[in-house]
Amino acid sequence: MSIIHNVAVSKKSNIYFDGKCVSHTLLLADGSKKTVGVIFPSQLTFNTAAPEVMEVVAGKCRVKLAGSDAWQDYGAGERFSVGANTSFQIDTTETLDYVCHFG
Repeated sequence: MSIIHNVAVSKKSNIYFDGKCVSHTLLLADGSKKTVGVIFPSQLTFNTAAPEVMEVVAGKCRVKLAGSDAWQDYGAGERFSVGANTSFQIDTTETLDYVCHFG
């Protein structure tokens, strides 16, 4: 899905890791929340509070979930899940467009 319909968008951006990750929060009519953003080439560690599903819209990345020794590759059209109260490492060698689905 390339368009998300019927949303309210936060005008203020979420900027993390000195600008290496920038997103905007979307609030859907059903009360759910998503972020739509971009990660510039870097290797970052994210901590989660809620469960997340990361959908790769464009670009490629490698991901290593907390407690795992293995990196997994993801590209456009693929997604990965991360549990609540954990972390994951993401390595991007090109600009990555993503949607993060919470809950």
